[in-house]
Amino acid sequence: MNSILAVVEKEFKDGLRNRWLIAITMIFCLMASGISWFGSANVGTVGFSSIANTIMSLSSLNVFLLPLIALLLSYNAIVGEDEDGTLLLLLTYPLTKGQLLLGKLLGHSLILAVATLVGFGSAALMIALFADNVDLMQLLSAFGLFILSANFLGTSFVCMAYVISSWVSEKSKAAGIALILWFFFVLIYDMSLLGILVATKGQVHAQVFPYLLLLNPTDIFRLINLLSFEGTGSGLLGMASQLHFSLYGLFFSLTLWILLPLLLAYYRFSKRPI
Repeated sequence: MNSILAVVEKEFKDGLRNRWLIAITMIFCLMASGISWFGSANVGTVGFSSIANTIMSLSSLNVFLLPLIALLLSYNAIVGEDEDGTLLLLLTYPLTKGQLLLGKLLGHSLILAVATLVGFGSAALMIALFADNVDLMQLLSAFGLFILSANFLGTSFVCMAYVISSWVSEKSKAAGIALILWFFFVLIYDMSLLGILVATKGQVHAQVFPYLLLLNPTDIFRLINLLSFEGTGSGLLGMASQLHFSLYGLFFSLTLWILLPLLLAYYRFSKRPI
């Protein structure tokens, strides 16, 4: 346990030293504050509109930003240590590969957790202090669920980055594959599903097709925050909302998106020659 905590401390301090934590927190804070107070600019007004609109807007933008940040934060977790010659040194300590991987995961997850809590929490605090007629319990519940689901989403992409990092032999390859992975899950996957829907003229079974969204962690994240307001959504998310997914089931699906890539990363790491 002490070995894992030592790795967690190392990763967190590396994040501070490389300004990762500060940069991510500032991005989230600016993004959340801007959307909270300028989300209704399209109808000619400036100011807080509603909790639901704010969370929906943050979710849509976060789907693009958070996976990319998580991948860039951790794509070189293993291959970078290997190229720098520090991986062999780390493994000379009383530290197994599994402990090293788990320590890195907890360290990177802690960076994301602090950044999302401070960044998005500051926007919630600003709304509570300056917005009129805000239900504080609903505000805390909505932002709490949003921050929790955002951390699950970010951690799932951290684990996918570990799979890449344990598989390749060069950091440049890991970075390229990470960007391809981001592009696939954020853009290509949903476009492909919509293409299938259009090509078949909606003949795909309506009770089966929305479950394909569970194969994409970004869609699960959006569903969690959509269904928390009992929204109907539109397009693929609208079809999925009609199936009455439960929040517990969606969080379980996101948990699988963390555990399965982590197990695959551990398998590849354990086979990696040092």
